[in-house]
Amino acid sequence: MPSTGPGLKKIPPYWYPYTTYAKERWIGRELLEVVSTEFRDRSMEYYRYALESGVTTINGQVASPTHIIQNGDRMENVVHRHEPPVTATPIKILFEDKEREFIVVDKPGSIPVHASGRYHRNTLVAILMSDFGYEKVYTVNRLDRLTSGLMILPTSPDCARKLTKEFVSGTVRKEYVARVNGRFPDGDVVCEQPLLTVDRQMGLNIVHEEGRSAKTIFNLIRYDENTDTSVVHCKPMTGRSHQLRVHLQYLGHPISNDPVYGDPRIWGEKMGKGGIDTVPSDERAAPAPPPHLSDCLEGNPESLSGTSQNTNVEESQTANLPRAKLLPRETGEDIGMGSPVPLSSEAVGVITKLRNMKDEAEDWSRWRDVIFRAKGTLRAPRELALKKPPPGNKKKKNKGEFVDEQLNAAMKGISVNDSSTNSTTANDTTVPLSELSSEISTPLEGVEPMPVTQSSSTSSTSGTTTYFKPKSKEPLPLVRIPDPAEPIQLTVDEAISLSEERITASADPNARPEQFPQGPAAETNEKQLYCPECYLPLHPDPIPEKLYIFLHALRYTTSLGTFETEMPAWSAEGYSWDRS
Repeated sequence: MPSTGPGLKKIPPYWYPYTTYAKERWIGRELLEVVSTEFRDRSMEYYRYALESGVTTINGQVASPTHIIQNGDRMENVVHRHEPPVTATPIKILFEDKEREFIVVDKPGSIPVHASGRYHRNTLVAILMSDFGYEKVYTVNRLDRLTSGLMILPTSPDCARKLTKEFVSGTVRKEYVARVNGRFPDGDVVCEQPLLTVDRQMGLNIVHEEGRSAKTIFNLIRYDENTDTSVVHCKPMTGRSHQLRVHLQYLGHPISNDPVYGDPRIWGEKMGKGGIDTVPSDERAAPAPPPHLSDCLEGNPESLSGTSQNTNVEESQTANLPRAKLLPRETGEDIGMGSPVPLSSEAVGVITKLRNMKDEAEDWSRWRDVIFRAKGTLRAPRELALKKPPPGNKKKKNKGEFVDEQLNAAMKGISVNDSSTNSTTANDTTVPLSELSSEISTPLEGVEPMPVTQSSSTSSTSGTTTYFKPKSKEPLPLVRIPDPAEPIQLTVDEAISLSEERITASADPNARPEQFPQGPAAETNEKQLYCPECYLPLHPDPIPEKLYIFLHALRYTTSLGTFETEMPAWSAEGYSWDRS
């Protein structure tokens, strides 16, 4: 695992079992089609390659890419999970009421509230449980991952039910602060445009007449001429997804560093002001390679039709194989599949640009997964056996477990033999609340691989921040050491050597030597690194300031009281930031 830059929290990758049951929208569709349209972290080639390698099972049997999903199918998949870095800014406990059973926290931007997508341990709930020792916290309301600020979290079911009723009924008064582009008007500015989610993968919401009603009241706090931005007070009267971000965009003042709703490369010069066209259109276009590689890549970069159905078949034999049918992700038809309304050509264009920018940001070398060409069959280590599923009345979403309890403990980042009794937790009344904050359990310097049965109690320093072990539980390094007597796959050097040979000899125009091993996202003179366990490309760390947006939950008023945080640093007069 490469070293992590200052200002970031990064944990080592670990093996993780996904378990889920067939959703209604999956029934009757091929497994590869479902996987490739539901997820976009990897390329079409990689998903088929992984399925043909047998890493996914359905009802305990290895599933083929063409398996037709049936009602009640149980799907299991073991992956080497690489969680993205989050900010090293600690979570703060602002207030705790043990009698009424709730806490108030200040969540940093970039940290999701609960496990979803690629995040599992770098989440608000997981950190509160691991670093502060809370047994259970209830998320009765949420903040976007990119949004910072105040959250009220019950610690009992009774308090959770009471507070949920208040949020649902709309009696909770919420106040936010944002930094937006341009000079915002004086006085009360009211926006009452309905909002609709039109793309699940990208989490895109737009103003649409078929959407849910929404209302926000905005007031100017100050205008900064040096950055041509305004700090704005926001009062949402409803609680729709991305409500403040979309309403500000509609008014012509998007949040200044919003990567989705504030990028002119996606929305054009108009930047979504006044909304976008909503007249339905059937226009779709197949994916295209990033502009910087358009000269050396030909055809549809997602297409599987010209590649082998079997990764072990020699390239000379692929010409005799039948042409694979085009799947929705190859044709672009997957855009709008999850939308509740037909999309306009402008909406399709916005989603296409968002996806292309995400693919480019992830680095083309990763998106094409060139490294998998250098390996044999992809499979998890043999010892990662899963427990049998529980009875039907005890099924839990994505709650697969390994037979080996050490691996289950590693997945949670705790020690199964943890017998510490003198650790400081949030329940320790001797610790002032003002001193309670999340600690970074993983050193920012490189983490050396070691067996999961070991634990580390040392601390390390990077920059100006000191990182100690969690307050209640010892972390476990999650990098597994393969048994040298029974190697699971090739070494990195062997993989790179074989990959270069295969790419050089390949007739595939999408696999040219100049794409490997250095990708376009790598720094100058820096080679791309690959995970020795699963060969996932490891990218340079992101700039911490680009992990969040200028939107902060400032104050909540409920029956439990009124709670607020300090104003965020970026709201200060004269604040400037890297806008490259």
